[in-house]
Order: sequence, then C-alpha cells, then structure tokens
Amino acid sequence: PLGPAEGRAAVLLQPFVHQVGGHTSMLTYDEHTVCKPLVSQELSFYESLPLAMRQFTPQYKGIVSVHLKKDSLGNLTLIASPSLGQPDGSAGGDPAVTLWHKRKWSHTQVTKTFKDSCPGKMLLRTDLQYHTDSLLEDANGKQPERKSYNPWGLHCHRQHLNRMSSKHNENKLHQFLLLENVVSKYSYPCILDLKMGTRQHGDDASEEKKARHIKKCEQSTSASLGVRICGMQVYQADTGHFLCKDKYYGRKLSPEGFQQTLRQFLCNGNQLRTDLLEPIVLRLKALLAVIRKQSSYRFYSSSLLIIYDGQEHKESADHHLPFPKTHGTNPSRVDVRMIDFAHTTFKGSKSNPNPTPHDGPDHGYIFGLENLIKILQSLLEGK
Repeated sequence: PLGPAEGRAAVLLQPFVHQVGGHTSMLTYDEHTVCKPLVSQELSFYESLPLAMRQFTPQYKGIVSVHLKKDSLGNLTLIASPSLGQPDGSAGGDPAVTLWHKRKWSHTQVTKTFKDSCPGKMLLRTDLQYHTDSLLEDANGKQPERKSYNPWGLHCHRQHLNRMSSKHNENKLHQFLLLENVVSKYSYPCILDLKMGTRQHGDDASEEKKARHIKKCEQSTSASLGVRICGMQVYQADTGHFLCKDKYYGRKLSPEGFQQTLRQFLCNGNQLRTDLLEPIVLRLKALLAVIRKQSSYRFYSSSLLIIYDGQEHKESADHHLPFPKTHGTNPSRVDVRMIDFAHTTFKGSKSNPNPTPHDGPDHGYIFGLENLIKILQSLLEGK
C-alpha cells in the first residue's frame, strides 16, 4: 500500500498520443515527461550517458513505481507514484527536476486526445480536439482510416495493459523510467521514427529471436541502407489531420520507397518543407561526429527520432498564439533524438559487467546515418 505522501502524488498515466513506433507502451506522466517500463540495460545507459550524447537523447528524470488498478466499471488504469528513495525527482546528480508533487495530471479520454499533451497550449489544443484527426495507411496502401489519435500508441497501450493484467495482480509494483517528452514544445509534432543500424538483435538474444531479426533486416532497408522506417506521423496543413504510417509499412519499402517516404515526411500537403532540410542534415552530421567517437557502444534495436513542428507560422494575426515565431533555418525548429536503449551494450555497463566485447564505434549505425544524410542532401539539392 502507498503511504500518505505517495498517495497524494499518485498520477494516472495516460497513453502517449504521439507514439509512432516501437512495441513498448509509452505513457504520459505530465506535460514534459513520459514513462516506460524499466529495463536494466536501458537504465544503465542513461546513468552512464556520455556527456557528448546528452543533447541527442531524452533527459533521464528518475524512476516511478507503477501499479495496475481496476475501477468500478472494470476499466484498467496505471497509477504512478514516486519510487522510495528517489530524491524529489532528481536523478544521477543532474539538476533537480520537479516531477512529482507539482500537480495531478488532468486526464481526458484517449479518443479526445491532442488536448492532454501540452496544458501550456490548452487554447490551441482544445481547438485541435475538434478538427485534428489522423489517417492511418496500411502496408498495402489501402484507403486510410480516419482516427482522432495516432492509433499505434493506443495499440501498444492495449497490449501492455493486457499483458500486465494477465500476469500480475493489482498490488504488484512495476518500475518505470521517467524521460523527457521531446515533442512537448511542438504544436503539431511531425515525427519520423527510424530503426538504425544493420543489426537489430541484442547480444543476449536467443537463436530464434536472432534469426527473426536478421530476416527482418535482410528483407528491409536495414540491410541496404542501415536504416528503416519504424513509424511516422506528419501533419497535413491542407486537411488538418496527421498522416500516420507504422512499422509494417516501413518494412516493405525499397530504398526508392524509403526516399519517397522521407520526402512525404517533409510534405505538409501544401508544400515540401525544404526549409527544414538543412537544419536536419546539420543535426544529423553533429550526431554522426559524436557516434564515431563512442568506442565499444552498440546501439542494437535503438531508434532515431526526427521531429519538427507541422504548424505553419503566419505573420498576420497569430501573435497571440502560445508559441514563438521562427524564421529561416533556425535549428531549434527541428530535433534529432536517439531513443530505446534496452539492447544497447558498452564496456562498463552496470547491468552487464561482462558484455560481449565490441571494439570501435557502431559501424552499422554509422552506415545508416551516412545514408540518411546522403538521401536528405539529395532532396535538398533537388535530385
């Protein structure tokens, strides 16, 4: 049972409505924080994160205990409380970050989403609730289905609840990582989730799992390009909805299809956002320089997010809207972040004191980054 302090700080976790890829359910803790089930290897990575990589990863904010709760109607919910011993949300010697005790999450139903991500932009989000939908195209390009949320995140959330309810009772406590919500500053977050590298299985994978991942890589652009699309949402300014694609779509793409989808990611329905290409490429080149220096690190099965705001800022009467105007090729309009380190391995890992030895940097990851940069540069040059 939770003590008085923990009870007061309990937070009802909601599905993270902007999850576009992955199989682990991401949950919203507050407007700037998401959480996910703790995996010791990922925790070890964040706790010993090289300084040069911090600008390319979500900020690690601590740990919460999560338990499953069934309400009077039989609905399953996840409740988070501070883990004992966590000092006010600060972690690993980082500057203190207020995570708990600040406020309870003002939650709404998942099907009325886009309002709950950024309470600081509630006026805009309330408007979004009524006209912003998403369209999901299946892997065969069939007629898209209109949704009021990104369907992939809800799919992951339902699977996660089913697994937890079948395996554990309501009193079982689960440890979750708290991480920065890297899209919270965007009004209409356009997100590309890229599975990086030529190899996806971890060193500890079973022979069956290893064979399965090798086959996925061989049959996708992971082998030819070192990168494949794992999920995407892009805001269509002409229709007011997000266009969404999932990992099954990404697996079927040829190298040419991959390039076409990158172009589609930068197309808002009215125009190709060529103004974003240069800042994205510059950010990717900076990441490439950092990865080349990370000896022994292997980022197996990790993803790379490319993010920008789908909101087209007008120069007229929009000065009252709660977001800043941006001009030119301001790099702050785009972001590039590495995520998902459950299978990342490196010398000195606390979770695996005797890892499989790897020398030098992750050449499969570097191969993928180099090809990604080349493709984006070709778009920039109009080829």
